[in-house]
Amino acid sequence: MMTDKFHTELKDLKKAVSGMARYAFSMLQDSQEAFINQDAALAATVLTRKDQLREKTVALEENCYQLIALNQPVAKDMRLIVCSLKVIAASERVGRYGKSTAKIVKEISGRPHIANMMSIPLMSEYVLAMIDDAITAYETESIKKLDGFSARDDAIDALRHSIFREAITYMMENPKTITQATYYIIIARYLERCADHACKMAENVQYMETGERIEIK
Repeated sequence: MMTDKFHTELKDLKKAVSGMARYAFSMLQDSQEAFINQDAALAATVLTRKDQLREKTVALEENCYQLIALNQPVAKDMRLIVCSLKVIAASERVGRYGKSTAKIVKEISGRPHIANMMSIPLMSEYVLAMIDDAITAYETESIKKLDGFSARDDAIDALRHSIFREAITYMMENPKTITQATYYIIIARYLERCADHACKMAENVQYMETGERIEIK
């Protein structure tokens, strides 16, 4: 039956989107590990993944559009496809921030860290956990993992502001730290944006499951 075929295709789509999201997640995760450990070689591997990330994004978007055009889905099926499109878009951004972080790592890998990296490892841990929970919620179609997302996002915002203030202080006290501290500010900003994308995923998973639109802020 056409309906059975369609629902099989939906399951395949969901599995593929999950794989793409995990691929993007790995780019950010590896870029953060490369930053913390000053591992230029690991950063280089992240940069090699950007083309495949783009290919996955385009192919999955086309798949979603075809499923809509050929099957005219309604209700939960339509919400699943719409959510998938949102997860694809957010995941691509996460992967691209991983790529951008990897570029920075190649620039500063030969310089010793300052101020124990200004809480960036902690911020990275929080952000990666949020993204992982958002993807898991999409995979399992369960919104339990999304509880407390707003408070978690607030904590990440506070860390970003703290890193910014600390970096400015180091720049003023020692001009030799300006380049390094500026890159720390940029990486913290990338992490904050990735947390925002995790929140967008969470909002869309909530809509997919309940039909209710929420805003995490």
